[in-house]
Amino acid sequence: MTDERGWVPIALSGTIEASTSTGVIIGGEEIVVWRDSKGAAHVWEDRCPHRGMRMSFGFVRGDHIACLYHGWQYDTGGQCQYIPAHPDLEVPKTIKIPTYAVAEKGGIIWTSLAAEGADPAELPDVAGSATPVRSLYVDCPLDLALGLLARTALPGETEPAQCKTISGNLVSLSGAGLRLIIALQSIGPAKTGLHMVLIDAAPGSVARVAKWAEGLRLSLESQPALAEVA
Repeated sequence: MTDERGWVPIALSGTIEASTSTGVIIGGEEIVVWRDSKGAAHVWEDRCPHRGMRMSFGFVRGDHIACLYHGWQYDTGGQCQYIPAHPDLEVPKTIKIPTYAVAEKGGIIWTSLAAEGADPAELPDVAGSATPVRSLYVDCPLDLALGLLARTALPGETEPAQCKTISGNLVSLSGAGLRLIIALQSIGPAKTGLHMVLIDAAPGSVARVAKWAEGLRLSLESQPALAEVA
């Protein structure tokens, strides 16, 4: 498993509803993020120890998630609690899915894959009310995406936005009456996720930025742009 020592953004908070799960990738590693019925988020290795089925294909009931393949049920600590084929079995404590640190801040779900976890106090702090826009997935390495964002104009502008690095994978773009926060997730060597939230969004600005993001995708994936930054 990749040793991600810091906090890594993996999704917008609003995209993972209670009692649902989804699969994400961090540096090529498959991860499941799910919410129990009370709304708490959990981040695990996306693999059932039984036959390797992705837990992101499973179903959430209350405070546990069950594998789609044979219905093995796991509690919020990743411990298997029930095997339908052997209902009277006291499940061995060794049947457990690796779990990872998870936190939510600024409308974004973050995780750390380091064995010792990470301190939530180290999460980047962004003042203001966060409104989710969208997550954009582009065929572009993270470092090149960062370079291009520094030269990107926001909707309605022709000059590059004021770009500020809040942390290594979190940037702020300001201009045209907008303040856009973009959290970058390395999915693989040539694929990056950009999780976008507006701070103190004005009426109509979410739709404007969501439409603008499609043009951003084309810029990030264009070979001339990549060559120029490289």
